[in-house]
Amino acid sequence: MSQTTPPTQLNVLGTPLQLCSLAPLTGFFRDGCCRGDPSDRGLHVVCAVMTAEFLRFSKAQGNDLSTPRPELAFPGLKPGDRWCLCARRWREAFEVGKAPDVVLEATHISALAVVFLEQLRAHAAA
Repeated sequence: MSQTTPPTQLNVLGTPLQLCSLAPLTGFFRDGCCRGDPSDRGLHVVCAVMTAEFLRFSKAQGNDLSTPRPELAFPGLKPGDRWCLCARRWREAFEVGKAPDVVLEATHISALAVVFLEQLRAHAAA
């Protein structure tokens, strides 16, 4: 049986939102789930599987996700890690052909306000 958030949280498939990652611990609330609230201006709701290409792209955009930041309890990400990305950053990466794969079951339905389900499906993690 897989772990889920409360049943009121849905993923882009319309089913209960699944955990994205506990190691590294991700999510706006650092509870492993890609969900937010109105204070999450970045809309960190896309559960993405990091790639070296995306990590370089993100760093070039001013968001270095690969360097550890111990003062923020951030371990730094490496290829293969799952992380809750900003929906807009995922869309930016998609538009230039650098979008990482996504875990549809762990991507919050609110991502659909920024990206199309077809785009996410085209990058669904195996």
